[in-house]
Amino acid sequence: MACPLGGLLVGYLMDRIGRRNTMLCTNCVGIVGLLLLVTAPSHSTRDAIYIQLLVGRFLCGLMIGLSLSPIGSYSAEISLPRIRGRLIMGTSIAIACGILFMYLLGYFIRNNFKLISIISVVYQCFAFCCCLPMPESPSWLLQKGYEERARKSLKYFRGLSKNDNNIYEEFETELALIKKNSDLSRSAAANESLLQAIRAPEVYKPLIMMIGLFFFQQCSGIVVVIVFAAQIATRAGVSADPLLVAVFVGVARIVTTFFMGAIFEKWGRRPAGIVSATGMTVCMLILAANGWWPAIGQHVPLLPVVAIVLHIIFSTMGLLTLPFFMISEVFPQRVRGSANGFTLCIGLLFSFSVVKLYPTMETLIGTANSFAFFGAISLLGVAFIYFIVPETKGRTLLEIENYFRTGRKVSNAEVARRQSQIAMEEAAGIYRSDLELNEVFLKLSKVDDELGKTVNGKE
Repeated sequence: MACPLGGLLVGYLMDRIGRRNTMLCTNCVGIVGLLLLVTAPSHSTRDAIYIQLLVGRFLCGLMIGLSLSPIGSYSAEISLPRIRGRLIMGTSIAIACGILFMYLLGYFIRNNFKLISIISVVYQCFAFCCCLPMPESPSWLLQKGYEERARKSLKYFRGLSKNDNNIYEEFETELALIKKNSDLSRSAAANESLLQAIRAPEVYKPLIMMIGLFFFQQCSGIVVVIVFAAQIATRAGVSADPLLVAVFVGVARIVTTFFMGAIFEKWGRRPAGIVSATGMTVCMLILAANGWWPAIGQHVPLLPVVAIVLHIIFSTMGLLTLPFFMISEVFPQRVRGSANGFTLCIGLLFSFSVVKLYPTMETLIGTANSFAFFGAISLLGVAFIYFIVPETKGRTLLEIENYFRTGRKVSNAEVARRQSQIAMEEAAGIYRSDLELNEVFLKLSKVDDELGKTVNGKE
């Protein structure tokens, strides 16, 4: 229940205190929450233990909501465009690793939440210490007017000594481009109210699309399979240790997540999402059929396990990771922090509702019918992605913004021609260094000042 609140607060904190400080605050909240779980059994009365457990769990939920956005934004702002997508995917890989680690602790340490909380709080303290030496994002520093600190921060991330006073043309060019983009964002935010921003088609259209995408993500059964993996394995008739099945689910998710950056770049966002939702539909219908006709499971005992693991694989291929990947692409920079926070809040509300209602739903209509319902939602998700979600692979941020403003699409052929031209120029040795080549990618991925003003003027 606290996750949506964290998602709503994170946009405000990121804009006010910065990406790094938001991560430090997130770790502090997590440490306090886990310490409350560790010390809860020391109370003598049941009510005191119960209340402290609730407060500790609330703070841990707040930590989860706070943690989803700043790491991805920080990674995107400190990295070169050529590796930006892979670094953003690092957030999903880290979440998958954490869930797998919890499954392993649950398998080896049973019925001892206090010991698991102690292990978790030690890790949380380690994570806090890792954040301390990190510089703040140069983009955020420039937005706040800290030009000298931004220069030192960018030097750190580009491997230059902070005491190096030499002038590097590629470095100065990149810093100037980041400053231009930050100035544009600050100017637009100062001259536009929140209501005016929401009325703009390049804001409300991607906002509605992302809320729809999070709805199909959360209501297609993904979060139910992750949270109730052991219980679902038992209900589906799996004879193996249900906690071991949960470990298999975690392994399948993390292995698939490692390949998601390459899949999104090779297939594109839409094809990956369509294949993902289609596979999830088939897996849920198999689980439903196994419940309707138990003889199927008797003839193929491993069918439920295979269906559960394949469901995780297919979901990770698209519908689970796609919303978190696209949320950093579709919103204009002037509203990106607040729009991200609001969208995450709605998505986490969907998640809370599904997790809370699933046991009741299972009691009312049965496990098999619940699987069939999730399969139907996944099938509707295929149609939603096909008809509503645009392809963003290879498009610049300005092109994506113009699509939502005017409806004009950049064809795949046009993107392919542009990428082929860069590849041929790189092969011909036109670019003297990687930094010079990265400058070209920067120009493609940043909103150009004059072109943006021209488009806005025509509108």
